[in-house]
Amino acid sequence: MGSADFGIDPVVMARVAGEIADLVRRGVQIGLVIGGGNIFRGAGLAGGGFDRVTGDHIGMLATVMNSLAMQDALLKQDVDARTLSAFRIDQVCEYYSRNDAVRHLQAGRVVILSAGTGNPFFTTDSAASLRAIEIGADVMIKATKVDGVYSADPVKHPDAEFYPYLSYDRVLREGLAVMDATAVVLCKEHGMPLRVMNINTEGALQRVVQGEAIGTLVTSGDKS
Repeated sequence: MGSADFGIDPVVMARVAGEIADLVRRGVQIGLVIGGGNIFRGAGLAGGGFDRVTGDHIGMLATVMNSLAMQDALLKQDVDARTLSAFRIDQVCEYYSRNDAVRHLQAGRVVILSAGTGNPFFTTDSAASLRAIEIGADVMIKATKVDGVYSADPVKHPDAEFYPYLSYDRVLREGLAVMDATAVVLCKEHGMPLRVMNINTEGALQRVVQGEAIGTLVTSGDKS
């Protein structure tokens, strides 16, 4: 949503799509899981008395909206992209299956995985971990608005310690703000490396994929 309070910023969308397009042209296979918080947050509405299950379903639809926007942005970059949804919405995008996702990746297409897991009470983080494991990704990249993982919110606490490396166990033990616990446990159980980086830093995504130690790496070992 860029600097706005909600919605989609076409400038931000175009920049991120351009970075993804550059990686695709280098032969990198990319699966994207996009949240919907810039449009709607089901958990927040549930806190106001709204039915949580209904709220989560609306939130899943918001991720489909963002995914279709990213698909359009990638197509404008001459990159073939397909949006797959965890629940059926066939007139808009394809229904998710692991085999179809892998087939699209092998054909050089960007696969955009929307609607979370298709179930309420599971976050986009959990969906991303699940999909990364299913498609056999080399690494899961958590693209966020901070430079990595800190001991506390760096905006509120300027003296917060930055962690370049963390273990899954330490993240869970200390409740560090990486992803929700379910997502971290999934990564731990399946040995999925997790890199947390700032998507607002131009060029950072390419550098991460090229192997640079940007942001925070979460693995089974703690190098700190």
